[in-house]
Amino acid sequence: MSSLFDDLKEGLEEAIAYEKGTGKANKKTYMILPVTEYSNNEICDIRMKARMTQSVFAAYMGVSPKTVEAWEGGRTHPTGPACRLLHILASGEDVEYIVAK
Repeated sequence: MSSLFDDLKEGLEEAIAYEKGTGKANKKTYMILPVTEYSNNEICDIRMKARMTQSVFAAYMGVSPKTVEAWEGGRTHPTGPACRLLHILASGEDVEYIVAK
C-alpha cells in the first residue's frame, strides 16, 4: 500500500513542479493513423492468414460469429474499433498471446 502512496505522492510532486515551471514534464506526441476500411475479401484473407475459424475470429474481435459471416459476406462492414483490430491482424504481428490455447 505504501508503494501506491509513494507513486501518487511522486506524481503529485511532479505535477506541482511542472505547474510552477520548475519541473520537467514527460511529454509524448503520437501520430494516429486513419482507420483502414476492409473489404469482405480482405477480412476473410486476414482471418485465414491468422489461421482462425470464424468462431475463434469472432471471439478475438469481440463480436458474434454471425457478425463475422455478415462481414465476409459483404452484408455489413466493421466499424472503427473492429477495423483497428483487423489492422493489427493484417500487420502480421503474433496474436497467439490473445487467443488462449
